[in-house]
Amino acid sequence: MPPLNQKKFFSELKNYFIICIGLAIFAFGWTAFLIPAQMTGGGVSGISAIIYYASGIPIGTSTLVINVVLLAIAWKILGPRFCLNTLFCTIILSAFFWLGQNIFTEQIIHDSFMSAIIGSSLAAFGLGMAINSGGNTGGTDIVAMMVGKYRNISYGTVTLYTNLIIIGSSYFVIWDVEKLVYSMVVMFVYIYVSDIVIDGYRQTFQFMVFSSENQNIADRINNELNRGATFLKGYGSYTKAESDVLLIIAHRNDKARIMRMIKNIDPNAFVTISKTTGVFGKNFDKIKL
Repeated sequence: MPPLNQKKFFSELKNYFIICIGLAIFAFGWTAFLIPAQMTGGGVSGISAIIYYASGIPIGTSTLVINVVLLAIAWKILGPRFCLNTLFCTIILSAFFWLGQNIFTEQIIHDSFMSAIIGSSLAAFGLGMAINSGGNTGGTDIVAMMVGKYRNISYGTVTLYTNLIIIGSSYFVIWDVEKLVYSMVVMFVYIYVSDIVIDGYRQTFQFMVFSSENQNIADRINNELNRGATFLKGYGSYTKAESDVLLIIAHRNDKARIMRMIKNIDPNAFVTISKTTGVFGKNFDKIKL
């Protein structure tokens, strides 16, 4: 048991290290490319950018204050575990914003279009890294998850409308149509790249595992992920032998861990993975129609 606990500890430590790297890349995209060019994106980072352009208040300060307020509202709805994890990410991100703004005081690239593409791509890539390791940047993530808890409205829909409002509001601070257009480019590139990196914010996957060690794989999933698995009866057309097929439905955050478990137990296992358009009931989403 101790070796397992130690292994789990180092696995969590690795996840938090990757989260920090992802948040550093996210902040780098903003502070080195978008903010010096007076561009705005979505989420709390976009709101903080508008506040910075209007008042000079550092983005890190605004990001921290706004996220703390949102977390206080979301505490009972989303639970303390999510909120504490988000608070950790928010503090780290605010620190990186503060550091970045002190380092990058002028535009690195004076081409506005390239600044929009590079900055939004870096921010989206950093976000993807953080989310894939269990982190997030708070902001509209919190709002979207609170809405999604009670209504079948997708994360993408909530985020899109929220970001359009935020970016549209930036015009009344900057008064520049060209920068407003570039900010729209930032939003769409950000959505496109982040979707590629994280396979969809609330994506779930269906695993079909063909292995002689399926019972051991199922036991580890039960004990370490607190998730169930289902055995299906299979019959090989070539081998003419019966076998158990393991069916697993899991969230995106668990995908990499499940694959590592399978590899550690049976490197020769035959595994198929497919995306699901929706999973309802039994620790997944509730039907809210």
